[in-house]
Amino acid sequence: MVECSVGTFFLKANSKTVPSTLNNPMGSMSTFRLSAVTALLLCTGGLLSAPVRAGTSLDLETLRGQVVYLDFWASWCAPCRQSFPWMRTVQAVYVRQGLTVIAVNLDHDRAEAERFLQKYHPDFAVQFDPRGALAERFRVAGMPTSVLIDRHGVERFRHIGFRAVDQASYEQELRELLAEQ
Repeated sequence: MVECSVGTFFLKANSKTVPSTLNNPMGSMSTFRLSAVTALLLCTGGLLSAPVRAGTSLDLETLRGQVVYLDFWASWCAPCRQSFPWMRTVQAVYVRQGLTVIAVNLDHDRAEAERFLQKYHPDFAVQFDPRGALAERFRVAGMPTSVLIDRHGVERFRHIGFRAVDQASYEQELRELLAEQ
């Protein structure tokens, strides 16, 4: 079990702390500590329950059969300010076809994340991961990082960064996964 400031992650594995890096907003590398998690999500049928913004639990295992757009973000991330409105739009357009958008915040200070959320009003699930367990599992190398997972729990596409000019290709990837059974 890994304690975090916003709740408890229930894991079917032991955890330890290891050094890791992510790009900070100024482009240089900053080192901080992440929780190593041997439990796997979706791709291998692992189970992780974690708090979401509403205070309820999110069980990613229950999303089998859905296409998942898993987005890692931080309040200081400039491209995230563009991606949040786009994620709201695609969630609204494709939810009936089986799309689930989940945004995973990596801020260490929850108040900064909450200020961002008050400005962008997501209508999709938001999970807080201040220790970076999910970020490590999904090998997050920059902000934002988006992982598209098909209905069978297989990672199919990955994007580091978000550019408005690429929105059509992101949406095409979503449509491709949604069309598969």
